[in-house]
Amino acid sequence: MWSCPLNGTGGEDQLPCQHVQRALSALSLLYLLVGVPLGLGYNALLLLVNLHDPGGMTMPDVYFANMAAAGLVLGALAPAHLLGPGAAGLAVWDAGSEVHVTLLVLFNVAALVTLYSTALLALDCYIERALPRTYMSSVYNTRHVCGFVWGGALLTGFSSLLFYICGHVAARLAECSQVRHTEAADAIMLLSGYLVPGLAVLYALVLLARIRKEDTPLDRDAGQPDPSAHRLLVATVCAQFGLWTPHYLTLLGRTVLAARGRPADGHHLGALLLAKDLSRFLAFTSSAVVPLLYRHIDRNFPGKLRRLMKKLQRGPQSCSLDEAGAQPAMA
Repeated sequence: MWSCPLNGTGGEDQLPCQHVQRALSALSLLYLLVGVPLGLGYNALLLLVNLHDPGGMTMPDVYFANMAAAGLVLGALAPAHLLGPGAAGLAVWDAGSEVHVTLLVLFNVAALVTLYSTALLALDCYIERALPRTYMSSVYNTRHVCGFVWGGALLTGFSSLLFYICGHVAARLAECSQVRHTEAADAIMLLSGYLVPGLAVLYALVLLARIRKEDTPLDRDAGQPDPSAHRLLVATVCAQFGLWTPHYLTLLGRTVLAARGRPADGHHLGALLLAKDLSRFLAFTSSAVVPLLYRHIDRNFPGKLRRLMKKLQRGPQSCSLDEAGAQPAMA
C-alpha cells in the first residue's frame, strides 16, 4: 500500500519517504494482525447479540448493528486495500482495473452507511430527547430508515462504477467524454458522504446541548435517558468523524488540484500519496474502534451477552433432558 514516487532524483530525497514508508507498513501489518480480527470479531458479536434478541433492541442498537454490518465489509476489504496495490504491483491492482473499482465501490458504500448511520443516530437521539412520548424514533421506524440508508449508499456508490465504465468507452460514446474523470466521483462522495451527514451531526449535537442546558430538576427526574447513552453518542460521533475526516480531506485536495489543472510533482505527489494511504488506513480503523466503544460504554450489552451465552450453553443440555424425560413416558 505505501509507496514513494520515482522522481528521478534519487539519493537523499527519497530517504525520508522511505523511512515513513517502512514505519507505516509496519503499522499496517500490526493492524492487519490485531485490529482486523478484533474488529471482525466484535462487529460479528454486536450483530449476533442484537439480532438474537430483536425484541430487546432499542433505537441506538439498530444503528450500531447497521454500523457493525458496514464494519464487517470494511474489515473484509482491509487486507486487499492495505496489502494489495503496494505489495503486488500487478496489473490487476491498477487504478482502472475491475478489481480496484469493485473494491472502491464497496469501500464507498461502507463509508456512506457508516457516516449516515452516525448522523441519523444523533438526530434520532435528539428527537427521543425532545419528544419522549412519540414514536418518531422507534425501533420499527429505525429499521426501515436503515434499509433506505443501504439503498441510498448503493445508488451513490454506483457513481464510481459509472465513471469507470465511461473511462473505458469514452472513445465510442460521446456522452461519456465529460464524466470520465474520477475527481468528479470524489466530489460526489465528498458532498453526499461527508458534508451532508457532518452538518446533520453538528445540528443534532447543538440541539442536544441546548436541551441539556435547559433541563430543569423535574425534567431530569421524569425518566430522562441513561447518561451512558449520551456518552456513547458523543464518543461514536467523535470517533467516526475523527477517523473519516482525513480521508475526505484528501478527496477534497485531489478535487481542488484537478479543478485547477495543476498536476502534483515530485515532493507534492509523494506527500499526496502518503496522505491518501494514511487517511484510508485511519478510515479502516473505525471498523474496530466503534464496536469497542459500544462494548465498553453501553450498559445493556453485558446483560445481552450473558443471556446469549446462557442460551447457547443450555441448548444441547435442554435437548438431552427432553430426550431423557421422554423415555420413561414411553415405557
